[in-house]
Amino acid sequence: MTQYGQIILDFSYLVAAILFVIGLKLLSKPESAKKGNLYAAGGMVLAMITTLILHKDAHGKGIPLENIILIVTVIAVGTVVGAVVARRVKMTAMPQLVSFYNATGGAASALVALMEFSNPENSSTLVTLLGLVIGSIAFSGSMIAYGKLDGWIKDWLSPAMKYINIIILLVVTALVAYLMVAGDPFMDAEVLVYILFGIALVYGVFFVMPIGGADMPVVISLLNSFTGIAAAMAGFIYSNQAMILGGIFVGAAGTILTVLMCRAMNRSLINVIIGAFGGGGAAKSDKEIGTIKEISLSDAAVLLNYTSKVVIVPGYGLAAAQAQHTCSELDKLLSESGVEVKYAIHPVAGRMPGHMNVLLAEADVPYEKLVEMDDINPELPNTDVVIVIGANDVVNPAALDDPSSPIYGMPIINAHEAKNIIVMKRGMGKGYAAIENYLFYDDKTRMLFGNAKETLQKLVSEIKSL
Repeated sequence: MTQYGQIILDFSYLVAAILFVIGLKLLSKPESAKKGNLYAAGGMVLAMITTLILHKDAHGKGIPLENIILIVTVIAVGTVVGAVVARRVKMTAMPQLVSFYNATGGAASALVALMEFSNPENSSTLVTLLGLVIGSIAFSGSMIAYGKLDGWIKDWLSPAMKYINIIILLVVTALVAYLMVAGDPFMDAEVLVYILFGIALVYGVFFVMPIGGADMPVVISLLNSFTGIAAAMAGFIYSNQAMILGGIFVGAAGTILTVLMCRAMNRSLINVIIGAFGGGGAAKSDKEIGTIKEISLSDAAVLLNYTSKVVIVPGYGLAAAQAQHTCSELDKLLSESGVEVKYAIHPVAGRMPGHMNVLLAEADVPYEKLVEMDDINPELPNTDVVIVIGANDVVNPAALDDPSSPIYGMPIINAHEAKNIIVMKRGMGKGYAAIENYLFYDDKTRMLFGNAKETLQKLVSEIKSL
């Protein structure tokens, strides 16, 4: 029976892995993302159930009943808490929630490594130490990212930070190497492991502190890959194929996404981590920037209502104002008048990967209207009006023609190529890159100042009155 049980358990892990792959594939498109989540979740539920029922230790003993009761109770409590939090959280706080969930994954992996290091049956010392370090960095780094996204932790942009981080990383590496090759005659190895745990937590904090808001999508994606890798390490400790495969899938997906987002910003990952882009001073440029021109609500309503094609460029300002539903209302109103409306989505718009897609999906914007940057840019020269709502750096022409700009070379949405441009902003504050946006001074640009939600509501009323 034990042999057959092991075969069934291994087969369930294979099925779970297949469901993970299918889930990841479906997550690549907004219209199938919900189904992808269900497939992946189904795979994890299958792996957990079969493990609880069929897992045997080296002595052929199953999981004790009291442990099963404890595990199921904790899972049930976590499920209820997670469901309540997920339903109540505002869409503007979704990046914070992702960071927090990511932190819990890193913490779990680190605690597993911390607990299993002294287990005499654990022979995977290197894997355990790597899981401890990576999980700790993912936990503390994600919590700092959470605080920065929520606004109660500010950027720490000291030039010394990069050198401090290098020193801490060298100390962590030295400790791992020392624990691998020898025991300390003056200090118990377990004490050294706790010291390593504390230093890794500190490194996670210092690692994220200098990174500015403009790079938060990349940081969240990178920390997500760390959590996946740490989970895979925990899987190696327990020789559990489901944990190993799940961790590898998460780590690989996070790494690939991180690389793609770095390409979207035309920057290397090292530059993101060390460069502290997103909180510094303005770029120095001799370029003439021109003057600001405003547009009234009534003129904006007429322009939008009597045109053929409109492209909306959403940014974090749309999320901060919680204006996605009003934006969708404007979209439906214009569409009913025969105007073609699309949305231009930049890969790093917002504060997490896919932030704008999630935000607009909540407002029931059809998926086919969400067009990625590379696909929408060729259409912009023939677009009558581009409406920029709360976006800044992702439409800044300085990325194309100002070599002195910190964002020079970054692919952008070419809003400046449209026939008319309306920019909705609360004021003339700079974006997270803290540089001047030349689009605001373009001859075709008109500024519509005010809170995005209130301005869109007034604009909808004006169009209805025409």
